[in-house]
Amino acid sequence: MDLLIKGGTIVTAKTSFQADVAVKDGKIAAIGADLPADGAEVVDATGKLVLPGALDGHTHMYMPFGGTISTDDYYDGTIAAACGGTTTIFNFETQAIGQPMEQLVEEKLETADKQGPVIDYSLHVGVGDVTTKEMLKGMDKVQEMGISSFKVFMVYDFGVDDGQFYSTLTHAAEIGALVGVHAENNDVNKFLVNKYLEEGHVEPWYHYMSKNEAVAGEADVRAINLAKMAGTSLYIVHLDNAQGVKAVADARAEGYPIFAETCPQYLYFTKDVYKDGKPEVGLRPQDFVCSPPMKGQESQDALWNGIRTGVVSTLATDHCPFLKSEKDWGITKKDGTPGNFTTIPNGCAGVENMYPYILSEANKGRITFNKAVEISAYNPAKLFGVDYCKGAIEIGKDADIVVYDPNKDFTIKNAENQHGSIDHTVWEGVELKGYPCAVYSHGNLVFDGKDFVGKKGAGKFVKQNHIHFDTPEF
Repeated sequence: MDLLIKGGTIVTAKTSFQADVAVKDGKIAAIGADLPADGAEVVDATGKLVLPGALDGHTHMYMPFGGTISTDDYYDGTIAAACGGTTTIFNFETQAIGQPMEQLVEEKLETADKQGPVIDYSLHVGVGDVTTKEMLKGMDKVQEMGISSFKVFMVYDFGVDDGQFYSTLTHAAEIGALVGVHAENNDVNKFLVNKYLEEGHVEPWYHYMSKNEAVAGEADVRAINLAKMAGTSLYIVHLDNAQGVKAVADARAEGYPIFAETCPQYLYFTKDVYKDGKPEVGLRPQDFVCSPPMKGQESQDALWNGIRTGVVSTLATDHCPFLKSEKDWGITKKDGTPGNFTTIPNGCAGVENMYPYILSEANKGRITFNKAVEISAYNPAKLFGVDYCKGAIEIGKDADIVVYDPNKDFTIKNAENQHGSIDHTVWEGVELKGYPCAVYSHGNLVFDGKDFVGKKGAGKFVKQNHIHFDTPEF
């Protein structure tokens, strides 16, 4: 054996029990009581929880947006992930008009390899052009390369119309793939943006107003109806509103394979941050601009209830950070001309904070630790076709393990204890109950409770199996 984690409480999606975990050659080799060391490095986990590393199913590392590129790349961003207990990320890479999907994937895998991710990663392909049968067949080609998850945007100029969305869904059903959707009503969003700008409203509050609950909820309902028509599954990314939660719940109750992801920012913040920010920790309203924006308290309550009842299947971050100076483009653009809420790069940090936050909420009794593991590790692995190697503390799976100290108090401070390349975090000053004290990727220590101690380039591309669901159950 190479590593033996002794005396901890193992937490799975279904149960918790005290046992040792033995690791050999990067895999979990044995689980049981009083396992022999056999020369292995021994880690005393008495009083600690032993958890599977989280899978963040929604990141945007090194993503071009609004005239810049998101601050974290595959190296910096995965360091941050590792130091928060996330041991696998799924990065979105979006197809340009006329670009073959396989060409996109080849280029992005090469980019990732050069940047040197420190933990494992996979990709989702953002669908930008399926206007011909040949372009649609690109889904088959990237599936042969190990990618079975796709995403369509119902909003933005690069988004697809309902016809392209429907054709993507039907083809996914044929080949065994999962389609995710960023659901917002594009036409209404554009109408509201123009309305507010014409009225002279330029502040970040109007980012929320133009992407409010109704703009998101209508699109959630429409997306679900399209999936029903296509006879296939659907994965709603960053679900953020009460109407959408109800639509997902109703569809699942009818037996449809509809799945939803939410993000920690929707569980902690509300739309009020777009009025005043958090001045006590130096955060301005523009620092919270992300898409979709945070919503009201009713939606936040619905999301928490959706997690507890199983309507919300996964937690992910939509990690896409930008510098404060870039967030200020909402005041003065890069070229020196006046900006507004539409010129602020959309996105916030979160990849280092997701697992510690949801585990802290479990530690406070809001949900169980089992539910935290379910939505952060077990379910994402199932949904994205990597449960053959990820998502659980089980013999034969990758030794991606988090040792968690439930008694450690932790206050998030970007300058002192965060590890990405960003100059601020919306999580500044948030107090957590409990925190990871050790994180392992393939049995190798990557976070020692304070510092990143892993190796550049140690992370590898993880291939996804074909994905097919007939019911809302895994």
